[in-house]
Amino acid sequence: MCRFPLRVLAAYLLSVAAVAQTTSRQPPPGSKGVVPSQGASVLHAGTQLVVVDVAVQDQNGHPVRGLTKDSFQLLESKAPQQILNFEEHTSSAPQARGPELPKLPPGTFTDYTSVAPNGTLNILLLDTLNTPLKDQSFVRSQLQQYVIHADPSARIAIFGMTNRLLFLQGFSSDPEMLKDAVEHKLIPRASVLLEDPNGNSHTESLTDITSDMGPAMAQLSANLQQFAAEQQSFPLQLRQQYTLDAFNQLAHYLANFPGRKNVIWFSGGFPLNILPDPGLKNPFSAMELNNKEFRETTNLLNGAQVAVYPVEASGVKTVPALDAASSSQKGDGNPTAVSDDAAKLNSGQAAEHTTMEQLGDDTGGHAYSNTNGLADAVARAMDSGSNYYTLTYNPSNSKWKGEYRKIQVNLTGPLATRGLQLAYRHGYYADDPNQPRTTAINETAATAAHSAEAYAAAAMARGTPTPEDILFKVRVLPDSKTDEDTVAPGNELNPNERIKGPFRRFDVDFVALPGDFQLTQQTDGLHTGSIEFKAYVYDPNGKLLDAIGNTIQLSLTPETYKRFTQQAVAFHLQISAPVRRESYLRVAIHDVPSNRFGVVEIPVSSVSRLAPPAYSKPFAQPTTPPTNGTPATSAAPPDKTVPPAVAPH
Repeated sequence: MCRFPLRVLAAYLLSVAAVAQTTSRQPPPGSKGVVPSQGASVLHAGTQLVVVDVAVQDQNGHPVRGLTKDSFQLLESKAPQQILNFEEHTSSAPQARGPELPKLPPGTFTDYTSVAPNGTLNILLLDTLNTPLKDQSFVRSQLQQYVIHADPSARIAIFGMTNRLLFLQGFSSDPEMLKDAVEHKLIPRASVLLEDPNGNSHTESLTDITSDMGPAMAQLSANLQQFAAEQQSFPLQLRQQYTLDAFNQLAHYLANFPGRKNVIWFSGGFPLNILPDPGLKNPFSAMELNNKEFRETTNLLNGAQVAVYPVEASGVKTVPALDAASSSQKGDGNPTAVSDDAAKLNSGQAAEHTTMEQLGDDTGGHAYSNTNGLADAVARAMDSGSNYYTLTYNPSNSKWKGEYRKIQVNLTGPLATRGLQLAYRHGYYADDPNQPRTTAINETAATAAHSAEAYAAAAMARGTPTPEDILFKVRVLPDSKTDEDTVAPGNELNPNERIKGPFRRFDVDFVALPGDFQLTQQTDGLHTGSIEFKAYVYDPNGKLLDAIGNTIQLSLTPETYKRFTQQAVAFHLQISAPVRRESYLRVAIHDVPSNRFGVVEIPVSSVSRLAPPAYSKPFAQPTTPPTNGTPATSAAPPDKTVPPAVAPH
């Protein structure tokens, strides 16, 4: 069995980091995410460059290729901008392969995902939160048809949305893997927040029942309808919040990959606009929720180069009263019912289509609605999103006040009169890239806290996308070959679950790069920060079984800070898992000031039979570092040495 001390683990981490740097895994220009920057007083940075991806199509929806930088005019808030960099991307270009990672020893994992540089990534998102059950089955059958004939060069990932975002299949171009994911992981689920989760064609309303009754009953009916409407508003608000949180998390995840990402979102209804309307004086006036909930998601989607392609999951709709599958037969003898149902259908579709179209337009994508050819819609969306031009500019207005700035792209010369269609993102928030992240203008502390807590909760939830904000590696090995009746010290079993022994204890050893953490220099010269290390054990259904976490409070003198930047950050935890239950281990590093995560999830069965570490005695935790930054001591064996600046508080 290969022994793998942490000093060697650190060397492997550095080799992976070198691979990662070749693929430009930092957030793209224009992102307000934290970018590691070693040696600076504050380990955060930004850039004034703004990236705009522009898809150009003719009147038949075919991509227009071969344009040059001079073919475009770019404006920000009506002011012309100089295009600094220009690049054309085509689906016919040879697809580069992502770098190969060094072979890792048994029990060693990394959160790094290898993807080709500057390639286009495609995400299929099945929204079960806002989609009736029967429409989910229709989407699944259409996707089964699509993957059979999918472009073998397309890199596709698959996600699901319930009350949280679910990671179903990582980026792959293997048709068999995609087919397996669609058939066995896209399982239709009834939404508990939909008024009609099964998607029945017609539901009798109180107005239908009392239409032939007198004024008194009509008034009673109106009162009951008002009460029902108020009851329905709460599930709608939850759907809005869950949808927003899912896109926030998806944007966080995708920001770690270079190039453009096309999110093809299958949904039966859109309860909110997740982006402001830059064409209005108040960009947020047309949104159900105010700007406090949308600012971070907007910036994340824009900075991550995400284009959203909404696809109406229900296909072509018919008037409910005329549907052969309707439980009511009013359409045969009640023309008024048919007329009312037709009006409701048209009104509902108009609202949904407007939201779909705005979402697609504002992110540089395109909406597909009222079509039974969902497989064809997927193919067209991927083709459109794989043929585009990237324009980069440095805004002429260098006063960063947090306002929303509108972007406009035009074609020049004869191209301007050909009726070509342009798709691109329509704006961004002008936050100062050289200042640390603070509460945004008009944003309350409670809103900022919700956004941070929602992302943190999603990062640690079983089966959700594993964030890659922080590049790290982790070694997970059994502490010994002997099972125990109790859990490791510091572990907390879920009191709501009946969890019985025996337990197997595991050593969890983290290694990360110091440049991935945000440290701020204080007026007294100390560099301060906070790093959290976590390990959770879940059952296959996502129920938490056991957990442990430690937070490091850093307060480093200039000398200690210099040492911190020159060596890997290492930490050790012990977590216990029940021997007789299938379980999954989710481990994470969390940079608290920037709320950035690195997460790995592994089946416990993949490490439970490995040999214990080479040393025989338990790891001894170092002492708490004094606030003046004096190096802490450690009784750990040489292979498990913790950097002096990193000790649990």
